[in-house]
Amino acid sequence: MGESLLMVEDLVAGYGNADVLNGISVQAEAGAITCLLGANGVGKSTLIKAIFGLIPIRGGRVRFLGQDITGWETHRVVAQGLASIPEGNRVFPRMSVIDNLLIGAYLERSRSKIAARLDRVLALFPRLAERRDQFAGTLSGGERSMLSIGRGLMSSPRLLVIDEPSLGLSPLFVKENFKLIRQLGDDECTILLVEQNVKQTLAVSQYGYVISQGRVVMEGSSERLRQSPEVSEAYFGDKNQ
Repeated sequence: MGESLLMVEDLVAGYGNADVLNGISVQAEAGAITCLLGANGVGKSTLIKAIFGLIPIRGGRVRFLGQDITGWETHRVVAQGLASIPEGNRVFPRMSVIDNLLIGAYLERSRSKIAARLDRVLALFPRLAERRDQFAGTLSGGERSMLSIGRGLMSSPRLLVIDEPSLGLSPLFVKENFKLIRQLGDDECTILLVEQNVKQTLAVSQYGYVISQGRVVMEGSSERLRQSPEVSEAYFGDKNQ
């Protein structure tokens, strides 16, 4: 791997007295898409919460841009240039599409920069441009997913964390979402992608980690993981793939 923007080292974290992460270590390379793969309940979303300071860390450390941010409050983490797009296409339903997007730029004071970011996001998502004055609650599930990603991009993040972007979407919108993620990667946006859709995820990413029981059980280039018999059997149901 090349230069790492994010380094998670031997992280231990969980809820109450129970540890969900048991010494997990991952990195996100600058300008690349890195993916976290695994079934429900293995610790993927818990790892994201720990990085963003949403749950206590009991061991290990998190470094971003060379700085130790372990245990930082969420607003300080975000101010460093991390943005999270949580699972479930969360939007503010009684606010317009435009106002939802502008919330993503709340740390930026320059009106010209905000306007430029808004133009870029609306160019990426023509559907959102067409519905810019509608309440977000009137959008389809796929459109809400676009809005969530667009809001994350409005902060012009150094690292964009996308959690389960295909969750609950129709096959058409899943395909569109992954097409957009690939496009962002081609533009050298650094992305940490958390997904269960293994085939699509490995097709758009450069490096991946397979997580089980709060630990990394396999890692490597996405091409290597695609060709791995263990990954093929576990996720594609094909022992010969």
